[in-house]
Amino acid sequence: MTKQVFQLTVLGARGSMAASRADSVLFGGDTSCYMVRAGEETVFLDAGSGMASAPASYPKPPVILLSHLHLDHVMGLGVFPILSDCTQQCTVYIPFCEGAATAEYQINRLFSPPVWPLRLRECECRMEFLPMPKSMEIGSLYIDTIPGKHPGGCLVFRMEFQGKSIVHVTDYEHAEPSFSQLAEFARNTDLLLYDAQYTSEIYPKRRGYGHSTAEKGVELMRKSNAKQLLLIHHAPTSSDSILLEREKMLSAPNASFAREGQTITL
Repeated sequence: MTKQVFQLTVLGARGSMAASRADSVLFGGDTSCYMVRAGEETVFLDAGSGMASAPASYPKPPVILLSHLHLDHVMGLGVFPILSDCTQQCTVYIPFCEGAATAEYQINRLFSPPVWPLRLRECECRMEFLPMPKSMEIGSLYIDTIPGKHPGGCLVFRMEFQGKSIVHVTDYEHAEPSFSQLAEFARNTDLLLYDAQYTSEIYPKRRGYGHSTAEKGVELMRKSNAKQLLLIHHAPTSSDSILLEREKMLSAPNASFAREGQTITL
């Protein structure tokens, strides 16, 4: 069997709010959006403001997986470059939200007048909105999920393709027994993305907010035997110099903070 590309590109790694400042150029200022290529399949993990930098065409219709519906993870849906192209289509998978009648209803609460000029279904691109299943296959790409730990809920994704895997852990607050369960879910993964919005000094003041630290990311990397760790969901107030200093303090050689625009091929 011919080996096909399996890679992840960081389109946005900022958390909570975008940061457009001169001191945020190296790590980028767009919010959470990761593009995964698996052969001819294209899957986006979340749709933050980084979605604006996505390609304008695809070999097969792209798929968007939303971990949860907080604004920093969906704000880019309205600027996805293919929206004005009537020849294209896209499927958006949405996690269950308490009190919502349908998956599309949840998105329309944000993308509709007066907050947004039109509903996403009214765009020229054909968009389908479906509830996120526990597991699914997109071509030869297998996707599994478990619940994370975040106010309002958040899904953790594991993607497997031709013997390689990516685990995406955003908006997650470490706690037992969830942390040990997460380590099993991420067992032997090739690439682990982990929420490290807070420093260890700040975290005690933000306990319960639903985010974690780089130190817990390194611990999870070791517990799960992950090969590479990419720390994500940078605080909007964290400048390039702050993130570089935090990166120097990491105690694992294959751990780093995500940089907008970087591509990792597995």
